[in-house]
Amino acid sequence: MTASIALVDDDRNILTSVTIALEAEGFRVRTYPDGQKAWDALSKNPADLAVLDIKMPRMDGMELLRKLREVSDMPVIFLTSKDEEIDQLLGLRMGADDYIGKPFSQRLLIERIRALLRRVEMSKQEPDAEPEEESDAVMVRGNLVLDPMRHSVTWCDKDVTLTVTEFLILQTLAQHLGHVKSRDQLMDAAYTDDVYVDDRTIDSHIKRLRKKFRMVDDSFTAIETLYGVGYRYKDG
Repeated sequence: MTASIALVDDDRNILTSVTIALEAEGFRVRTYPDGQKAWDALSKNPADLAVLDIKMPRMDGMELLRKLREVSDMPVIFLTSKDEEIDQLLGLRMGADDYIGKPFSQRLLIERIRALLRRVEMSKQEPDAEPEEESDAVMVRGNLVLDPMRHSVTWCDKDVTLTVTEFLILQTLAQHLGHVKSRDQLMDAAYTDDVYVDDRTIDSHIKRLRKKFRMVDDSFTAIETLYGVGYRYKDG
């Protein structure tokens, strides 16, 4: 099925030109001129992927991302100006999956969209699977049930909604119980080579993972921090 892309930007020229380019590649495109209109639509009917400008009227990209992450794990790419490095990092820590600086090549944006959609598919396959395990096998770790094929996670039979990046990080940690994963290893599992993230970005993802699990079980302690080393998953 053709992927649907939500394009959110207050620049009509960008909406028009990028829509033409994406549709030429076979994508279905939904456009919104500001964050509020995008929120009204996407909160009810998420797209397969969203491309959000940061600076917009009525509701900026950061606020839109924050609200979307409360209801959806839809992959998100931020559009940022080249002098907005702080915004880029903040966006990733808030749950964006990628960013691209303005002005940008439409071809580059299309390739980033394809790469992120591939990551969605990768999240449905277990990394470093043991030879006897099938790539689409459901992973059960105590109270945790992680289904790569459905991109679904439950804890104590309660659904936990994760973004693509959070899912890949959790999957990497839970693959081998008790094995420590460094931040670099988690970055490699969750991001493509051309996306720069720092240690604090991974720490922010871990913090959000814990928060989401504690929303269904306030005693959740399965993800452990080994200070100066990394993180590990213990059977819970």
